[in-house]
Amino acid sequence: MKSIPENIRTELRNLADEQTRLQGERFFKENIKLYGIKSAVVTRVSRDYYRTISDKSKSHIFSMCEDLWKSGFLEEAGIACIWSYNVRKQYTPEDFSTFERWVNDYVSNWASCDTLCNHTVGTFIEMYPSFLSGLKKWAKSGNRWVRRASAVSLIVPARKGKFLKDIFEIADILHSDKEDMVQKGYGWMLKVASQAHLEEVFEYVISKKATMPRTSLRYAIEKMPRELKVKAMSK
Repeated sequence: MKSIPENIRTELRNLADEQTRLQGERFFKENIKLYGIKSAVVTRVSRDYYRTISDKSKSHIFSMCEDLWKSGFLEEAGIACIWSYNVRKQYTPEDFSTFERWVNDYVSNWASCDTLCNHTVGTFIEMYPSFLSGLKKWAKSGNRWVRRASAVSLIVPARKGKFLKDIFEIADILHSDKEDMVQKGYGWMLKVASQAHLEEVFEYVISKKATMPRTSLRYAIEKMPRELKVKAMSK
């Protein structure tokens, strides 16, 4: 009998569309493995199969997530991210090591990074804020996706006005990063934080603008009032 991940792969292969695959590749600079399936369809497949495993233990579900991650296909990674978020009420502190391993071993593009970190990791951090120290270690990683993960894991908490001090600390660590996807990641984090803490984030940006990469700066001020944008962009 085939496993659930194997059944998913069979269905995804049947749903694959070459034109969708080629269109999807255009969103990535790096080589990426795609079946070529629209995100709404992947979400439907994820939901359909999750119904058959929703009574399983968290460890069993995480094991299937691991199997999906290992394939390297973006659509399978997306399903793994949805499933790991589905069991969020069962997270325990020990799960951080699992999420950290997934980020280090399997995340290889911005889409997988953001899907996993915005939801699964972000929710975990809200539940167990002591692991913010772990994100600060990620910010010093030699892996650009782990560094991006340190910032984008705080997108949802930042939207709620949480962890501003830690957001600034991570932005400080990532400040001069040469990778554009990391620059965009921490700029996005600051942008979202500005919606709850406009004055503080503006002051932070002004204090750093002489050396902050322009990509990060533009992202950070995107939602600010026009007059503040002009001040931030002036030389």
